[in-house]
Amino acid sequence: MKAEAFAELLGAEFYTGVPDSQLRPLCDYLMDTLGTDPRRHVIAANEGNAAALAAGYHLATGKTPAVYLQNSGEGNLINPAASLLHRQVYGIPVIFVVGWRGEPGVHDEPQHIYQGAVTRRLLDDLEIPSFVLGPETPEEEARRAMEDFRPLLAAGGSAAFIIRKGGLTYGKKTVYQNRHTMSREEAIRRIAAAAGEKAVFVSTTGKASRELFELREGWGQGHGRDFLTVGSMGHASSIALGAALHRPEARVWCLDGDGALLMHMGAMAVIGQAGPGNLVHVVLNNAAHESVGGMPTAAGGLDLPEIARACGYPRALAAETPEALEAALAEIAERRELCLLEVRCAIGAREDLGRPTTGPQENKRAFMENLKRLADGR
Repeated sequence: MKAEAFAELLGAEFYTGVPDSQLRPLCDYLMDTLGTDPRRHVIAANEGNAAALAAGYHLATGKTPAVYLQNSGEGNLINPAASLLHRQVYGIPVIFVVGWRGEPGVHDEPQHIYQGAVTRRLLDDLEIPSFVLGPETPEEEARRAMEDFRPLLAAGGSAAFIIRKGGLTYGKKTVYQNRHTMSREEAIRRIAAAAGEKAVFVSTTGKASRELFELREGWGQGHGRDFLTVGSMGHASSIALGAALHRPEARVWCLDGDGALLMHMGAMAVIGQAGPGNLVHVVLNNAAHESVGGMPTAAGGLDLPEIARACGYPRALAAETPEALEAALAEIAERRELCLLEVRCAIGAREDLGRPTTGPQENKRAFMENLKRLADGR
């Protein structure tokens, strides 16, 4: 179904959500037609944030908003869906548009398999009826489903369209870019080289982890020094904090993304309060949700080092050129203290960028064994 027809079917005048690759046709259409006019379209920090924004819109207008998300974001959505939107609480109607990763019977990455299996079940538990839209679904069926949802929405309930791969199309692909020239992969290469052999890394979900994996492959180093957070977007920094606090002999580097940082930004306050001197929090900031298409985040206009200092980080640096990055890394090497390093990167990755060839549990075991070796002084 064409994204234009789908948007017309929904009839929503306000959209908010977190981008998803399955929903890229809709996301590109929204960017081309609505842009980031906050009265019509807001790219949220996380899915719960989107649901609350949608609630505020309904309270102000009495109209029904649309919230888009990847099914992995249902976890962030559960609290406001159950304790704010539900008809037993405020009865605020929302149309959810959910990209279905890990659909049973469709090959996908490990982090999507279980989430894909329970996608519809979670919506059922929240009493949100759903309609699955795939590439072969007749448009008339989708329109009938929307008509069936209307009495429910009018009564304060919510409904969802679950979008299978290829369920939506759009005639063009929007190109996203920024003014920065250093690639994320080059930044990761320089950081990993400067960190040294005894450093360990916790990398965020998305292309940063894929680039780190391929870097280790190219250097013939193995993967025990890296924990690749393939799912659980926004939590890499908290994982890194837990590891740093309990393995003080290791220098722990967190490779975070701007979208991930925004998703659970409160973690920065907790990290600053704990203040582990062996943690370096790197934010690879290209102001984009690149792994799912490139739609912008709110991080492009933020002073992340200033935010880090306000959260209690004793040192906070920024770089956007290779030379500035090398200088920052040399400064970090001189002192063992909690530090945030923001690296402003270009949008884009190699066309032939692969995916990790080791599974999550294999990665976990190798990482834990490496941490134990470091603790034993080996």
